[in-house]
Amino acid sequence: MTETIHSLKPHYPVIVVGGGQAGLSASWHLKQKGIEHAVLEKHRSGHSWRSERWDSFCLVTPNWQCQLPGFPYPGADPHGFMKKDEIVAYLDAFVERLRPPLMEGVTVSSLRREEDGLYRLRTSAGETSADNVILAVGGYHIPNIPRLAERLPDGIAQVHSSRYRNAAQLPEGAVLVVGSGQSGCQIAEDLHLESRRVHLSVGSAPRCPRVYRGRDAVDWLHDMGHYDMPVEKHSLKEKVRRNANHYVTGRDGGREIDLRKFATEGMRLYGRLDTLAEGRVTFEPNLTRNLDNADAVYNGIRAAIDKHIREQGIDAPIDPPYSAPWAPDGDPLELDLAAEGIRSVVWCTGFRSNFGWVEVPVFDGAGQPVHRRGVTGSPGLYFLGLPWLHTWGSGRFSGVARDAGHVVDRIAARPVDAMPLQAVG
Repeated sequence: MTETIHSLKPHYPVIVVGGGQAGLSASWHLKQKGIEHAVLEKHRSGHSWRSERWDSFCLVTPNWQCQLPGFPYPGADPHGFMKKDEIVAYLDAFVERLRPPLMEGVTVSSLRREEDGLYRLRTSAGETSADNVILAVGGYHIPNIPRLAERLPDGIAQVHSSRYRNAAQLPEGAVLVVGSGQSGCQIAEDLHLESRRVHLSVGSAPRCPRVYRGRDAVDWLHDMGHYDMPVEKHSLKEKVRRNANHYVTGRDGGREIDLRKFATEGMRLYGRLDTLAEGRVTFEPNLTRNLDNADAVYNGIRAAIDKHIREQGIDAPIDPPYSAPWAPDGDPLELDLAAEGIRSVVWCTGFRSNFGWVEVPVFDGAGQPVHRRGVTGSPGLYFLGLPWLHTWGSGRFSGVARDAGHVVDRIAARPVDAMPLQAVG
């Protein structure tokens, strides 16, 4: 059970906005330090896992990486991949253990900093203020569907990846999937396994091995320190935050996703979507390049693991080099939707951020938060749960607890006289 808040107080030392894994991790650390706070959640805790994932969704990282603070993965399959309902159950069990001061169904409509240094929050449950605010709302807020979707012929169903559940919700017939990040590739596979004819518009997302030289690639990369590398030491620096995630799947115990293999099984591949008019879609001439680049990343990860094994003197089995099972005969540039029997489109085109309600000057020209490990230039304002907030693991179960601990340590060190303490529950 949660330490449910029935009404907001006029003021709190800390307010956490967002009741997902990031906000709950912050609450755990705040409770450990005895700092009074409130967690405000627009929906229900863990909303995105409950309501914005397809039926066959599962983690792409092994269960052992689920390391919420004080609550590591408790199950019997640490090297498996939790399914959607198991992820929700894991979060619910964490809430039951934590008993956070949580107020669900509360929307924060504006946040501003007053002249006295306090933060004023206008919410659907009334106004309140805080010395410190942690924005744990992630960075994926609004489904990003391109405007050219308006040009699709009447009668073609459209759904964003966050609203896709299974093949049965779509009309009979072929499906165009736009986008080949993690969601796009996994949804394309889901439809493919349901014997749908799938046409996939392939972007620039890289791919990753699943099991290599006897171990899951995530295990190797963890040992090699990739999940602990701070953004400042990455070769791309802050630009890495805009990178697409590697596509791979944990489905059926985990396997690689090789779009070339799908092509040998009948899936039709194209480059990035370009234009749409009068029922005809055109694509950029970059399918070959996008597949080659994804394979280059895949082979680069394997080479890095090979190097690690050599340097550490590890006895590991040898895997054969990757051999591409298919290559496009040129880049297909056009698709006639009616001729191919396409009756639905799934837009796997990501999300846009929406921080317009945060009336504090802590954003760059693109509207993205400017921070250093979640700490902004506005005293007492923090972010949690963003991709690459500090490391590769920051936006995942594996790294969010560490980031939350850092932010709460900064809060505890602030000389704010108005921050009373309460006994740890």
